[in-house]
Amino acid sequence: MIAPTPTVYSVSQLNSYVKGVLDRDESLAHIFVTGEISNYKPHYSGHLYMTVKDEAASVKAVMFAGNASKLRFRPENGMKILAFGTVSLFPRDGSYQLYINDMQPDGVGALNIAFEQLKKKLEAEGLFKSEHKKPLPEFPRRVGVVTSATGAAVQDIFNVLKRRYPVAEVVLRPCQVQGEGVAEDIAKAIYEFNALKGADVLIVGRGGGSIEDLWAFNEEVVARAVFASEIPVISAVGHETDYTICDFVADLRAPTPSAAAECAVPDCYELKSNLIALKQRLFSTTRNKIDLERGRLTAIEKSGALKDPVSKINDNRKELLYLSEKLYGSVNNQLDSNKLKLSALAGKLDALSPLNVISRGYALVEKDEKPVTSVKALAVGENILIKLSDGIVKADVIEIGE
Repeated sequence: MIAPTPTVYSVSQLNSYVKGVLDRDESLAHIFVTGEISNYKPHYSGHLYMTVKDEAASVKAVMFAGNASKLRFRPENGMKILAFGTVSLFPRDGSYQLYINDMQPDGVGALNIAFEQLKKKLEAEGLFKSEHKKPLPEFPRRVGVVTSATGAAVQDIFNVLKRRYPVAEVVLRPCQVQGEGVAEDIAKAIYEFNALKGADVLIVGRGGGSIEDLWAFNEEVVARAVFASEIPVISAVGHETDYTICDFVADLRAPTPSAAAECAVPDCYELKSNLIALKQRLFSTTRNKIDLERGRLTAIEKSGALKDPVSKINDNRKELLYLSEKLYGSVNNQLDSNKLKLSALAGKLDALSPLNVISRGYALVEKDEKPVTSVKALAVGENILIKLSDGIVKADVIEIGE
């Protein structure tokens, strides 16, 4: 028997043939693969490149931008996933790989992971810090509401606002709270209120639901809009046990939409009660003050000064005369005492005065306006001044003898 002539393939033909074999295999066209992500490399184009591995083997994988943009979470190295896609061969390098159409975290929901990832990111940026929280106005004139116009939440908010504080104007900016493009619409509504300065406080929220129903309030675009709002924002999403990213960024988190309305405005009945109490306190304080002053006035009316003012004046005149005489006597005694002291000091001064000595026939010799007390202080030819009791004599020193 003659052996068949073997077919000779080029490398390109071989890779194309193998690719065709893989592409025709129905079990490889729609396959689920579980494993751990490694060598994760997001491309600027939006494509995601990675390796999916287990304890014994690995396979290269790629997720193109169109599918990657729909992911609710951000893949990371070491994350266990369940991937759905197609196995095919890349002819250029002859290696087969997994083309991922969709994937989910294995064991933990994608939304839960996305929630924690965004929460961690925004918290690191400081969007949750208390110093960024704005105080709510005490008496808002206009309350803005961002929610669905047809849901139960908006009716609850309107009913509470009307009951508690009917003087406030309520402005509704209706928007969808579930579905595609919802997060962008909610963020746009917040920006519109700020651009128009359309409210003093904002209530942003919706009624309860699953994590998927509430997901728009976990989107980064909503969180950024709430943080950038100059108008204080109250987040009112779901029920008391529901928490969203919007709750952490908002200036105040309310457990329900009804509770948000109660936080947004004061209770007019409570205000009225407080005003009545203040009025009563003011009336009581004023009445006590009047009674006190009336008592003081009565005491003054009964005083002697008003009953007999002339007698009071005479008494004061006598007291003034007595004090005047006492002051006059004290001053005179002080003057006499000071005169005696002055006389004694004058006598001492006179006894020590050189003029007194000169008057008895002595003279005072001075040189350069200073007394001369010794001949050693003089020299022949110097000018001296001799002071006598009735005049002075200028002289020159002719001779000095000790």
